[in-house]
Amino acid sequence: MRERVASAARDAGRDPADVTTIVVTKFHPVAMIEELLTLGVRDFGENRHQEAQGKASVLAGNDLTWHFVGQVQGKKARQVRAYAQVVHSVDRESLATALGSAESSIDCFIQVNLTDDPARGGVAPSGLDSLVEHVLGTPGLRLLGLMAVAPLGAEPAAEFARVRSLGEGIRRLAPEARFLSMGMSQDYAEAIREGATHLRIGTAITGNRQTLG
Repeated sequence: MRERVASAARDAGRDPADVTTIVVTKFHPVAMIEELLTLGVRDFGENRHQEAQGKASVLAGNDLTWHFVGQVQGKKARQVRAYAQVVHSVDRESLATALGSAESSIDCFIQVNLTDDPARGGVAPSGLDSLVEHVLGTPGLRLLGLMAVAPLGAEPAAEFARVRSLGEGIRRLAPEARFLSMGMSQDYAEAIREGATHLRIGTAITGNRQTLG
């Protein structure tokens, strides 16, 4: 997978070193993460707090970065920031406030909802500027950029181009927020062409998910 990502980056005229592949390991055991660590993987993604918390506890002391890529309940925010170095799914002001801290900082992405369904995760593009300003004003949060998931049935390239445009727009407020978390197993090449800096790859690397007992 590493070479496929690098090839897609080169095809897009980009340096492969500018693309971070996050291996999404939800529903997979700690043993798999330990094996991936021996292969040089350092960025891991989880989207279920209880599972992520347990894995982080077992693997404490290892040189790795935990990316929380799922929806965060406000009441769990403090627990999530205790182990995750990056949260990809900030989608409302109340969550940003809950993740804030005067004692330590974490990186975060604002998730944008690319659908017309308000029940889906992410802030509507119309509310993006307000949320960016709130995140920038919250102690303990470093805004990296935007995260999005291409809607089912949509043309990924067009959706990712939209995210890229939104990302360029927020830089008038947050000049350093230049990163884009977008692209998964089935559409990472399109995401790379549209400027993705962080890919969230699961099954293409880990295979079919296992059920944890």
